[in-house]
Amino acid sequence: MKGLFKVKREIISSIRKKEIQLEQLQQHIDKSDVCSDLYNKVLIEKAILKKQLEDLQNNTLVNRIKHLLPRKEKLICDYFKGN
Repeated sequence: MKGLFKVKREIISSIRKKEIQLEQLQQHIDKSDVCSDLYNKVLIEKAILKKQLEDLQNNTLVNRIKHLLPRKEKLICDYFKGN
């Protein structure tokens, strides 16, 4: 169980770092295409981290069984559901 809490803390820490990066980049997205692209990349990375955290929090017996079954391919829109 200690490993699970460590992973959760690392993900939460990464999400906070992404939020700081987004705040800094938001000031410059209109000025540069590179900043705009980087902002979009960081936004997607944050969404992926949030989905991983959500998956860890919903790690019940039923969800463990679901992982054994064949899964459909995840789409980018799956990471933004529930936001």
